[in-house]
Amino acid sequence: MAERNWSENIEYRSSGLRSPSTVTELQEIVSSSAKVKALGTRHSFNRVADTEGIQVSTASLDLAASVDTATMTATVPGGWTYAEVSTALQSQGVALRNLGSLPHISLAGGTATGTHGSGNTNQVLAAEIAAVELVTADGSLATFDRSMSEFGAIAVGLGAFGIITRVTLDVVPTYLARQDLYKDTTWDVVLENLEDIMASAYSVNLHADFSATNVRTIWQKDRVETNPDGVPIVSHVPDVRWGATRLDAEELDAGRTTTLAPEGPWNLRLAHFTPESSPSVGGDELQSEYFVDRAHGANALDALRGMGDRIDPHLWGAEIRTVAADTLWLSPAAGRECLTIGFTWKKHPEEVKALLPDIEATLDPYAPTPHWGKLFAFERDYLVDVFPRLDDALDLAASMDPTGKWMNSYLAKLAV
Repeated sequence: MAERNWSENIEYRSSGLRSPSTVTELQEIVSSSAKVKALGTRHSFNRVADTEGIQVSTASLDLAASVDTATMTATVPGGWTYAEVSTALQSQGVALRNLGSLPHISLAGGTATGTHGSGNTNQVLAAEIAAVELVTADGSLATFDRSMSEFGAIAVGLGAFGIITRVTLDVVPTYLARQDLYKDTTWDVVLENLEDIMASAYSVNLHADFSATNVRTIWQKDRVETNPDGVPIVSHVPDVRWGATRLDAEELDAGRTTTLAPEGPWNLRLAHFTPESSPSVGGDELQSEYFVDRAHGANALDALRGMGDRIDPHLWGAEIRTVAADTLWLSPAAGRECLTIGFTWKKHPEEVKALLPDIEATLDPYAPTPHWGKLFAFERDYLVDVFPRLDDALDLAASMDPTGKWMNSYLAKLAV
């Protein structure tokens, strides 16, 4: 049976899936294969992980996590999910600065495509990478760290440089976090106060439809300080903000979404969904996401509201977040502070395909950049303009992979 991605909108062209248990076995698979590609948790909605050769899962490699408190880094298996990574780090008293909405995605796949959480001071997840170990095209093992010129390309690498085995991440001492969820303020209030709202907590997410009068929710996630005895220092949390009312914990989908107040460990609060549950709408969906300059975020959202009557019949909901700038070559937030606009679509592939060029044209004044693992209509000519180092990254990939072992239809379209 052919392998499919999580939402089953993609049937992979691969000839088979291998799951090696050791790095040596993985190296042998790579060195003996003409075409190979890593397959993570299958949460990409396009062909970034596809190949006409062998797909390889690294989820079963016999690797473990280790923490270096002297450098405040942790080295973890790239095939682990963020749920596995965060649980291991929490058990050793350290933490990541941020998590994405879903803890189900793999570390290697999430970072390679520009996945992110939210927060004005929080960068894409790949910006926490200090070093990457990967199997290169000839089957050898190589490590790239921040001191190396190639690192900026490899951290968000689209699978073009090899199969990631281990990732070394920056960590911080473990901390507590809490969530507060506010419901039903108006779009007018949100657009007028967007900067203040997105700066109101460590991590802020908005959930909305574009043709509605109201924004569904403002989801705030805050780090919580403790006193010398380890007791949380709880600030006053208002019951109403920007005309929105704070929800009680029992109003959430218990067991599926992470818990609101009271305070709890970061790894059980920063993501939206629990690892044991089916995230989002359980795969009955498609997704797109665009990054725009945060300074123009309100204008970009208002422009999309103008096509809300066309968008919303095909939309489960939109998620709006912020991301800090970074210097990674292919990061969608490279060089600018961003507002991100994520679309969780109903599984209406033809209608979504028809809408994307119009959405991208509407956002064009704000130079949108796409999430690499989701659906977009942009062609190479546009992508080269908004990712000035795209050709540098592709040239580096070609020099490291002269026979095109990692090349697939997705990368070939970028390289034309």
